[in-house]
Amino acid sequence: MTTTDLHALTGVYAVHALHGDERAAFERHLAECDTCRQEVAEFTATTGRLALAATVTTRPAMREQVLERITTVRQVPPGAAPLERVRRGTRRGRGLARWALAVSVAAAASFGGAAVWQYERAQSARHEAAQAQRHAEDLAGVLAAPDATSRSVKMAGGAGTLVVSADRDQAVFVASGMTAPPRGKVYQLWFADGGKMRSAGLLDPDRGSQAVLMQGAVDGASGVGITVEPAGGSKQPTSAPLALLGMPT
Repeated sequence: MTTTDLHALTGVYAVHALHGDERAAFERHLAECDTCRQEVAEFTATTGRLALAATVTTRPAMREQVLERITTVRQVPPGAAPLERVRRGTRRGRGLARWALAVSVAAAASFGGAAVWQYERAQSARHEAAQAQRHAEDLAGVLAAPDATSRSVKMAGGAGTLVVSADRDQAVFVASGMTAPPRGKVYQLWFADGGKMRSAGLLDPDRGSQAVLMQGAVDGASGVGITVEPAGGSKQPTSAPLALLGMPT
């Protein structure tokens, strides 16, 4: 595979379509190529936005329509006698009718509960999708900002690139070909505020290459650090930093 071939694989890599030796070769190249790292970060953000574009929003009136129809749908339990035979039956038949009515009411109540649950799940999904879309737009906005500046460092078998937009007061960390952290550990990002470290989010331990919108505003931070922390992250660093990057200018 030629160097030209590797430069052409940024989009394919961003959608996780490279495998085996081809993926390994591209990640080795990625650790050395600033241009490809930038392209992978931009393709990753764009892919996230395209995926969100397929979200379908449920009509607001659906819940009311489902609950209204519950009261008009006749429920008959499996194996129950036809209504005409029940009417012609004896007291036992009338008992079965009452039993059928009870089952019908229970079924309607159960269906109504399920409808409410599904509606609430849909509301939650819409909220999460909206948050994810805002996150993807902010990430893409930093990478494409006219004033964006970057600084890179080799670390954890790969490389990390810090991209900062002063106008947006936000930063993105782009990991390229980093080895996975030890089991039960994660890479955590930190803003350096004077002598203090402020948590700025976690990297996905299952992805060696990713673009992460750092949590919180840059707010005058002097640099960024990366440490290895227990799963879930820490309130303050518990290990020596793998890398420290000053804010790019």
